[in-house]
Amino acid sequence: MINYKPPIELTSNEVNIDKINASVIWLHGLGANGHDFEPVVKQLLPQNLSHVRFILPHAPEMAVTRNSGYIMPAWYDLYGVTGSSKEDETGIVATQHYINSLIQLEINKGITANRIVIAGFSQGGAIALYTALRYPKKLAGVLALSTYLPLKTKLAAEATPANLTVPIFMAHGTADEIISLALNKVSLDVLQSNHYSVSWHEYNMSHSVCAAEINDIRDFLQKVLHQDLVE
Repeated sequence: MINYKPPIELTSNEVNIDKINASVIWLHGLGANGHDFEPVVKQLLPQNLSHVRFILPHAPEMAVTRNSGYIMPAWYDLYGVTGSSKEDETGIVATQHYINSLIQLEINKGITANRIVIAGFSQGGAIALYTALRYPKKLAGVLALSTYLPLKTKLAAEATPANLTVPIFMAHGTADEIISLALNKVSLDVLQSNHYSVSWHEYNMSHSVCAAEINDIRDFLQKVLHQDLVE
C-alpha cells in the first residue's frame, strides 16, 4: 500500500473557512513536491479566488525507469515521453484512485463535485487529465499544464459521460525540451476528436510556467469557479 504525505492546503488568510465553496486539487511534476506550486497559488488566491481551497498533494517516492532507476517523487513510473513510450498503467490507475479519494474528502467537507477543478503540471497534468475524464460526477474543470494525455488509446472506452463537457485548459511552452509541443498537440487532437472542448494556449517558454500563463489560469479559474454559479 502506498503511503502519501498529507497534502498542503491553502486558502486566503482573509476568508472565513465557512465561505469556501470550491476546491482546486493541483498536482506537481516529476521530482517535485506539493510545495512546488505554492508561489503560483499564493499569486492566485487574492484575485477573486478567496472562496477557493487549493489542495497540493505530494507524490510518493519511487524508482523512475527513465532516470536510470533513481528514486524520486513520482505519480507513476516513466519510461519515456514520446508517443510510443511504454506507459505505467498500474501506477497511473493507483494515483487516479488517490486523487479520487482527495476529491471525496472535499465532497465530505461540503464542496460539490461540480465546484472542484483538477489541475496539474507535467506528470501531474497527465494524472489530472486521466482522472478527471474518468470521474463519475461532473467536475468544474481541468488544468493541464505542459503535459500530455496518458493512455490515450483507452480514452474513448473509459471516459465517463459526466465529464464529456468539462472545461479543459491546456497550456504548453513552444520551447519545451522535456515534453515536446508536438506530443501535446497529439493529445489535443485526441481530445478534440473525442469531442472535448479544449481551451488551448501556447507560451514562449520552456518546461515551466510564466506570468502570462498564470494570468490565463486565473481567468479560467474565475470563470469555472465563479461565485455566481452557487449563489
